[in-house]
Amino acid sequence: MSAKSWWSRWSRTDSRLLEAALGLAALLAGVFEVLLPALGVVGLTEPVDTREVETDTATLMPGEVAQAAAGQGVTLTGLREADLVFTDPDLGERLLLALPQIIGGLFLLLILALLFQLARTLRDGDVFVPRNARRLSVVGLVVLAQAVLAPALSALTTEMLVGGTPTGDRIPFSAAFSGGYVLLALLILALGEVFRRGTKLRADVEGLV
Repeated sequence: MSAKSWWSRWSRTDSRLLEAALGLAALLAGVFEVLLPALGVVGLTEPVDTREVETDTATLMPGEVAQAAAGQGVTLTGLREADLVFTDPDLGERLLLALPQIIGGLFLLLILALLFQLARTLRDGDVFVPRNARRLSVVGLVVLAQAVLAPALSALTTEMLVGGTPTGDRIPFSAAFSGGYVLLALLILALGEVFRRGTKLRADVEGLV
């Protein structure tokens, strides 16, 4: 058995394991990040009823405000970082509570689908193909969009949830953007450019032969 044939078989096996792992990750993300929250919105499963928020004060809510909020089925527990809990959320509140998670899950599914397609090209031992460069570019753009849209969507839906309630004055409109995700997106976009240049260079070399 030659080293080359051993490596070829190992590479195909490794590729299939990677595809299986990505497929399993996509399945779990689809079920727990999209399907179950969506079913909770329509009342078929336990709905999302809690949102982590930041308050503009380090003191607890005054008793009269807390009682008024509880009377509307809303409680706010915590200091700077608090849990906004809805006792019996209606359809609109369930949708607003679950929407950031569902959108984030859809972004994750798109990323995993693209990575799965990229992993399938490993079977042939050749990842430097034009479509993989495009896939990596799309992955980078999706990660960048997620980094920007996820905090903004969470802040917007929180504002809509607390608007008109006694807790509204305690929860400022704020969106915490993560520089780490932006950096990751830029690195993926750079990797996509490396793939694009690699495929172009190989095409140029093959054209000279």
